[in-house]
Amino acid sequence: MVVTGQSWRFSKGHGTGNDFVILPDPAGELVLTPKLVAGLCDRRFGIGGDGVLRVVRTAAAGEPLPAAEGAEWFMDYRNADGSLAEICGNGARVFARYLVAAGLVETPRMTLATRAGAVAAEVTDEAVSVTLGLPTVNGESRARVGGRDLTGVVVDCGNPHLVCPVGSERELAALDLSRPPELDPQRFPHGANVEFVTHPPEMTGVRMRVHERGVGETLSCGSGACAAAAAVLREAGRPHGEVTVDVPGGRLAVALSGASCVLTGPAVLVAQGSVDVSALF
Repeated sequence: MVVTGQSWRFSKGHGTGNDFVILPDPAGELVLTPKLVAGLCDRRFGIGGDGVLRVVRTAAAGEPLPAAEGAEWFMDYRNADGSLAEICGNGARVFARYLVAAGLVETPRMTLATRAGAVAAEVTDEAVSVTLGLPTVNGESRARVGGRDLTGVVVDCGNPHLVCPVGSERELAALDLSRPPELDPQRFPHGANVEFVTHPPEMTGVRMRVHERGVGETLSCGSGACAAAAAVLREAGRPHGEVTVDVPGGRLAVALSGASCVLTGPAVLVAQGSVDVSALF
């Protein structure tokens, strides 16, 4: 068992600015506490990131997981505050990029195990695509942001989302997301990712800002992009289709068809090294 005081190897990667600390742990030996995860993700006193991706073999996950036949690797994702998360779309894309770069998989196509179930991934030089479950739209709810009440669409992407339309890009830019949006605690007892989107008639896609639970405002959210695409297509009366989602960190493409949702975009590894975990406290 690895204890605090030792140096841990890490890599750093991002998907459209949604950044992660990647911890290789094939045998499931690392002990991750919420405090340690928060220390790793701290942008002043740690490495910095929106979350931590622990790379562990599924057989050594140490927790019960949904069936994911053929998935050798489990993406153990933790939010920046140390809380567990079911799925992270951009995290899955960065995770797949890392597996290929580290030589841990033999082909650019693979299946990943997550707390939300199996995720298929395909890695190319330019982008990484992941196939997630089809988002489920579950009615409406409200969010209070900076004294303003907004009505949004509730979407389940394996994790909870509330997609709130905003009238214009100017209004979108003016939203104060420095604090978590206030949500209905009965509808979202464990919080939710809240997406704010604008969809001008002349645009073929949407612009989005997002406040992620356990993190804060991020430059991108992969599952949030899928939720936003599902909400926009629902508004248009279309159960399936393709939507481009522009986020502060870049552009993502979402394709909904059949029973699946394909999320595509860049995923980049930017650094690797070692961290003295005792220095994080």
